Amino acid sequence: MFTAIYPMKHHSERVPEKNWRNFNGRPLFRVVLDLLLEEPLVDKVIINTDSQKIKTLVANLEAVTVVDRPSELCGDMVPMNDIINHDISLAEGDLFLQTHSTNPLLTPATLHNALQSFLEEREKYDSLFTVTKHQTRLYDKSANAVNHDPSVLMRTQDLDPLFEENSCLYVFSRDSFESSGHRRIGNKPKMFEIPKLEAVDIDNPEDFLLAEALYKLRNVSEG
Repeated sequence: MFTAIYPMKHHSERVPEKNWRNFNGRPLFRVVLDLLLEEPLVDKVIINTDSQKIKTLVANLEAVTVVDRPSELCGDMVPMNDIINHDISLAEGDLFLQTHSTNPLLTPATLHNALQSFLEEREKYDSLFTVTKHQTRLYDKSANAVNHDPSVLMRTQDLDPLFEENSCLYVFSRDSFESSGHRRIGNKPKMFEIPKLEAVDIDNPEDFLLAEALYKLRNVSEG
């Protein structure tokens, strides 16, 4: 069984009060939190936060453990691996996942399949992280072609794909985290591709509107 690490800070520079802003009828953070609480392979959730607002909103949830974020881990420049390291030091168990409230389009099937895939391939991989596949012509900041020859104009579907770490989900063991130098992506990670729509991440007000619209549209189509 997995322990989910679900960190949330109080301050949001680009989207004020983002984590508890209304998202299709409930606070944004509850979308992914409810997903974690309903997943049978997850038996506990650790919320690391400096927000009294969030602490109040989750106070009655038995499966949730709230960890007060130490002052030295507060701020926009603190590496997430440092927060994970702090939470793991307080937790029991060997298997962990880490995700964010800002990926509300992540589905139950994707979450479950990622965890199951990690369990089935632990002899081959020590960790797993979700990615988005790109097969398009890419350039660096100096206008140099990265993955193609502009003089050839190969069809994009024939290009070798590149993969973007989309920050939706990280799965790892205590041992892999420690042996890799306290990193959520270990020494032998598996890339787990997920649909582009599930990888929508809320970084600014426009992202929030887009994610909510897509979420509503998906619910209508599924209903």
